Amino acid sequence: MSPIVNRNTTFNEENDNATDDIDSKLEELQQQLLTQAKSNNDYEDVADEIYRLRELKQNALVENAEREGKRQRIAEMNAFLNEQSCELEEHDEQLVRRLIEKVTVHDNRIEVEFKSGISIEIEN
Repeated sequence: MSPIVNRNTTFNEENDNATDDIDSKLEELQQQLLTQAKSNNDYEDVADEIYRLRELKQNALVENAEREGKRQRIAEMNAFLNEQSCELEEHDEQLVRRLIEKVTVHDNRIEVEFKSGISIEIEN
């Protein structure tokens, strides 16, 4: 059976470490906030930046979790496909239910979305 999914599929792992940069900047800003508060200086801009970075960090954590979930589903799909020992010669309902989330038929193409989150289009 030829694999449907590229076994070397990778995601942008650069973003997985985005929270490290945000944490460093947050630590720096928190020190700056303490210094300005002790000096009775206006620290509203620093506090606003801290809140903005915390929100960015939360968004990055959610995106990382989604990417990790996708990686896991792809790994499971690859493991399942690697277990298959023969070429498919006829429709296998169990295989379809296990791998395919949905199929959308358009006028000039068919779109297949796999449970891993990967989609392919087949032109008519």
